[in-house]
Amino acid sequence: MKPRRRVLIVGGGPAGLLAAISAAQSGARVTILERGPKTGRKLRLTGKGRCNITNTAGVERFVQAFGPNGRFMYGAFSRFFRDDIIAILDRMGVPTKAERGGRVFPASDSALDVAGALERRVSELGVEVRTNARAKALLISDTGEMAGVALYHGTVDAAAVIVATGGLSYPGTGSTGDGYVLAQQAGHSIVSPRPALAPILIAEPWVGDLSGLALRNVAVRLMLGDPPTALACEFGEMLFTHTGVSGPIILTVSRCVPPPGSGSRTFIELDLKPAISREELHQRLIRDFARIGKLGPYLRKLMPHALADALVGVLGLDASRSLNQVTASERRTIVDALKGIRLTVRGLAPVEEAIVTAGGVALNEVDPRTMMSRKVAGLFFAGEVLDLDAETGGYNLQAAFSTGWVAGAAAAGWSKRDAPSVKEVASAAS
Repeated sequence: MKPRRRVLIVGGGPAGLLAAISAAQSGARVTILERGPKTGRKLRLTGKGRCNITNTAGVERFVQAFGPNGRFMYGAFSRFFRDDIIAILDRMGVPTKAERGGRVFPASDSALDVAGALERRVSELGVEVRTNARAKALLISDTGEMAGVALYHGTVDAAAVIVATGGLSYPGTGSTGDGYVLAQQAGHSIVSPRPALAPILIAEPWVGDLSGLALRNVAVRLMLGDPPTALACEFGEMLFTHTGVSGPIILTVSRCVPPPGSGSRTFIELDLKPAISREELHQRLIRDFARIGKLGPYLRKLMPHALADALVGVLGLDASRSLNQVTASERRTIVDALKGIRLTVRGLAPVEEAIVTAGGVALNEVDPRTMMSRKVAGLFFAGEVLDLDAETGGYNLQAAFSTGWVAGAAAAGWSKRDAPSVKEVASAAS
């Protein structure tokens, strides 16, 4: 019997682990090359340690969450989707639960359980895992097919190679852009990597004084130009940071922040009272300001104390003024602030601080049915290394699982084909 030819997976994150499980279950001999000391490091950090595995939404909503590139995901989602990853985890003793917005988490609220389950499954299937093994170059035969990978110490032969190295976010977990280098060696185009789902940097210095303050049930509108045009609107939770704003709704609208140098002013309008109209709020203030009391304490009843105190300063108001002495002009100023105080956007946090990386391997150079390169036979891509990024809510992680699974199954099938000898290629690269 001929020895089984290897499927080699570069990267042991969520996409790499699913690719390994899929390829091994399809009968392939599988090896994972993990640059760091262990697999699943970024997976253990996702969802603030809770791991937002997927979402209860349907395929169409998933595709929409990825924007213009979403259509690429139809093939992968049709082969491996939400119920499939939930079933794998359930069989491994990790039940799940759905929360607000359809977000699916492990019932234990522990990302460690998800990573541990996938790693156990990889071990059960006999996958070889090599840690502290960084890929240096792809080995491509004279016939234009994959032959293996050159490491910084030695080489590894393979009939098929899956690049699942992630993007540039969370570099401490090993995502440092190695996959882009490998893809370019194979002739692939790289859409410039940039931060996605990232905190937004704000110009107004008083925002930093509110660092750590969380707001719930607020609305934000990302606006561009003068007169302003709305680029994105979201409702939910946000957080002030020492450099700007973050939180779920901020991360979502951050995907629409224009790149540096676009020339037009970008700002956020923060609506602290989205449940009522501007006129309703104005009438409420007219009634309330007819009572006895002071402006500062009154505003503290409308919003968190720290934010109320900051707004008094920003708007140039006197907190000690009696409510019935507040002028009509000042009242309109307060309404304007409550319904749309403007925060000037000066950019996004660095890609290293982003949840995911936008950009990556150009999708038109990858077969969406198999994740195989259209440039080099036997080369596959999976996960964040591809030019795919979505909203928050479990969509990105599901894409990593789905593309990883599809790449693994397709690579296993490819590895069973007859192929040219790779000894000469490996020897030349070492």
